[in-house]
Amino acid sequence: MTLPEMKGLPAGKRRALWLAGSAALALVLAAGSPHAEEATGQAPQLKEMVDAGELPPVAERTGTHAEVIKPLDEIGTYGGELRIGLRGSSDHNHILRVVGPQGLVRWDPQYTEIVPNVAESFEVGEDAKVFTFHLREGMKWSDGTPFTADDVLFNMEDLVLNDEFAPTPLRYTTDGSPVSVEKLDEHTVRFTFTQPYGDFLAELASPLGQHPVLYSKHYCSQFHPAYNDAIDEAIAENGATDWQNLFLQKCGDLEIPARWGNPDRPTLDPWVVKEPYVGGATRVVMERNPYFWQIDTDGNQLPYIDQLVGSIDQDVESLILAVIGGRIDFGLRHIDPPSNRPVLAENREAGDYHFFEAAPPGGSNMVVNLNLTHKDPKWRELFRQKDFRVALSLGMDRQEIIDTVMLGDGEAWQQGPFEDHPYFHEKLATQYLDYDPEQANALLDGLGLDQRGPDGTRLMKDGTPVKFQIDVIPTFDPMWVDALQLMEQQWQEIGVDVDVNPLERTFFYERSSVANDHDAAIWNAEQSWVPGQIPQHIVPVHHDSRWGIAWRDWYQSGGEKGEEPPESVKKRLELYDQARATADPQKRIELMQQVGDIAAEEFEVIGLSKAVPTYGIVKNGLRNVPESMPSSWYYATPSPTLPQTWFWAKQP
Repeated sequence: MTLPEMKGLPAGKRRALWLAGSAALALVLAAGSPHAEEATGQAPQLKEMVDAGELPPVAERTGTHAEVIKPLDEIGTYGGELRIGLRGSSDHNHILRVVGPQGLVRWDPQYTEIVPNVAESFEVGEDAKVFTFHLREGMKWSDGTPFTADDVLFNMEDLVLNDEFAPTPLRYTTDGSPVSVEKLDEHTVRFTFTQPYGDFLAELASPLGQHPVLYSKHYCSQFHPAYNDAIDEAIAENGATDWQNLFLQKCGDLEIPARWGNPDRPTLDPWVVKEPYVGGATRVVMERNPYFWQIDTDGNQLPYIDQLVGSIDQDVESLILAVIGGRIDFGLRHIDPPSNRPVLAENREAGDYHFFEAAPPGGSNMVVNLNLTHKDPKWRELFRQKDFRVALSLGMDRQEIIDTVMLGDGEAWQQGPFEDHPYFHEKLATQYLDYDPEQANALLDGLGLDQRGPDGTRLMKDGTPVKFQIDVIPTFDPMWVDALQLMEQQWQEIGVDVDVNPLERTFFYERSSVANDHDAAIWNAEQSWVPGQIPQHIVPVHHDSRWGIAWRDWYQSGGEKGEEPPESVKKRLELYDQARATADPQKRIELMQQVGDIAAEEFEVIGLSKAVPTYGIVKNGLRNVPESMPSSWYYATPSPTLPQTWFWAKQP
């Protein structure tokens, strides 16, 4: 489809088709940022350091090819702090969402186009196998050391593609073969895959796509045995178990707290760690990066705001009180369930804030994942019965849950993109939504579960009650626990007993995503299946595919680990790999529809309601913050709106 043809489509479909064909369009656009202007403005405290001879001039610090950013509404002024609220010791991804995953490319604020970021420009070969990235000349790490192609090679060859460090993530492979990375010159690198890979740019734009530029070679190589002959001494001195553990302690990784735990580690971020995110900390402080490589259209170095301050609270109630008390300047994560909105709305004047809209890309706000690869054969056999899953769906009164827990703001939905989206799959989204306990009972009777114990719970043939646990993280979305409590009551009416099992996030992941020890687990499915979003609820390819973790292990290991899945799953994995490969947006849609056809027929995952727009809060006086923004992990809300351009109209 041509660009003029796309412009004639409704906005939702036009956006989705752009996403579907982002790599293909890059073939035409050979995207690049505007020619850089010289940096002329800087924060007053940095100018003082320059005048004192403690820092180079701002134009030297930003490099000759700094990225020029047009702020949303106006050129900002320097100063102040941005206060956010962190939930406990495992809220590292909240920091990531605000600081931003500074990868080679990023999403634009509208979540419609992939644009250059650390790379000044990029080119995609006609067969979507070869991706060439031109880095920014003069760009520096936060300690002033030049950033070059050697850093990319270190990240890729010594870490990402080094099985001794960790298994290579699938996003850097095609057909089981890893990418090859070449240094063409000091500021140019080429990634070459063995097969077409139309989704690659979108993968790099996601929060998990930063690995090629995450680590600075000059600093992090000291924790790698290929560069340090005394690595054993370093391991012992730091109480590490091996060099891999030492490396993660000192340099972190994409999704672990240690990423924000070492103030000495150089980064490419707009703010750098000053007070680290470590055990026992009551807050995290990040201060401006004096070598940050973006400037506004007037030549002022970003960020405008001096520092980020993340206070650490142990529960959501404390976060809500902090918002109401005016102690949080920007908030979305943890505070946006419908149940919190009335009290937050009532206290807007007292807290001196206003709401912004957070719009999901599609999908469901809550899904139940029965463990179809359960270690206990008895539960595995029951959970793999489609009629059992259908009975649970029909035994769920979604409207009661929506009216009671979500204050009426919802619509019964299984999973998948919304109706106005090119990827919409009607059967998968809308089947088995009616509340029909009579039919649910008939299905369960038909499975041989027609005997009940004294409390009304159905019995398996060996007399075991049909009673299992559902794992959930209460702090991730408090609505989930309230909804589960109603489901528990509703399912008791059809003879199925469940125990709600609340877990802290780390334990939840270990139990349900690693050890595969769960009976069932709750997660969200806010997706539209476009490139960069992992459709983990229709193909078991991700740690959030808790309905088939052993199948995920089989897929990720190339069949060496886990459990070989049934043909219906293997066919979907094959189609999904084809969809990731193609650079043709229409073909990708067709392939994902075929995946949806099989997933709809199998019906492995049970949804609750459409993911509806939620809300966040912004302190009055904080400027250049959009009134509405996409809300998705794969977009890493709010980072593509560029918080480094936010500023205070008046110092708070």
